[in-house]
Amino acid sequence: MIRVLLADDQALVRAGFRALLDAEDGVEVVGEAADGDEAVTQIRRLVPDVVLMDIRMPGADGLDATRRIVADERLAAVRVVILTTFELDEYVFEAIRSGASGFLVKDTEPAELIAAVRAVARGDALLSPSVTRRLIAEFALRAQQPRQYPQLAALTDREREVLTLAGQGLSNEEIAAKLVVSPATAKTHVSRAMVKLAARDRAQLVVIAYESGLVRPGWLT
Repeated sequence: MIRVLLADDQALVRAGFRALLDAEDGVEVVGEAADGDEAVTQIRRLVPDVVLMDIRMPGADGLDATRRIVADERLAAVRVVILTTFELDEYVFEAIRSGASGFLVKDTEPAELIAAVRAVARGDALLSPSVTRRLIAEFALRAQQPRQYPQLAALTDREREVLTLAGQGLSNEEIAAKLVVSPATAKTHVSRAMVKLAARDRAQLVVIAYESGLVRPGWLT
């Protein structure tokens, strides 16, 4: 059972998401919150698998709440999905950098919402290649020089190669095709890289790949 918590200051939005999710087999909405502070309190009490977090809420917003969740070791298994009205919300960049597993626009189709919740619960990131390209372009504008990640030294050559491809937004299947290995092998390399880099999920691999300089914005088209 995938346990979901909804954090949005609009009761109507929460009600709509609850109706969709509760009607789905294997998914249960375990709590709701109307602002960031309440969300963090509820999450610490309920420890859901997935949080659908509105980025803009009164008081503590979704960005602040996400940082507090990521910083709490007891909540390491909780995955945060940012909800936004606009795909390129200015706060989405900081939310992903702060530890969110991805984001959804609020008018996402019901089937896509369900698929997203299931994907994040599995540990995947909600970052399509096109979205990844825009995020990395944003990194390029903000970053002055690569950030030091000493953990990269622990990666094998193949793991470093896989990290580069994951950082470009490729799925396990796409990485497997690129390297001519099985999807299971690609998944194993990605998982090992995540462990060595202490990355929460694939979204964090994208951040590390770019900030370390392993992926450069020159491949953008």
